[in-house]
Amino acid sequence: MTSKADSPEQYIKELPDKLKEAVFKLRDTILKNLPEGFKGVMSYGMMGYVIPHEIYPPGYHCDPKLPLPFVNITSRKNLLHFTTWAYILCPIC
Repeated sequence: MTSKADSPEQYIKELPDKLKEAVFKLRDTILKNLPEGFKGVMSYGMMGYVIPHEIYPPGYHCDPKLPLPFVNITSRKNLLHFTTWAYILCPIC
């Protein structure tokens, strides 16, 4: 579902009841393992976690003004979607 929520907590409240527990557990696991400095955001109507410009100044290649996406959680058609963005951050690549 595309959400107008301003925070992950509000987003979870808007989810169908059958998805709330799964999203809460997934979010808790992400937060426990998220690298230091990464940030939680609401973006494009989804909960997400990004690599901020303080860590990776070039930002997202499609729009460098945006931080680099790391993972997103969303609900579409009453299904839970977890999207990961795989990166190799290598200064000589």
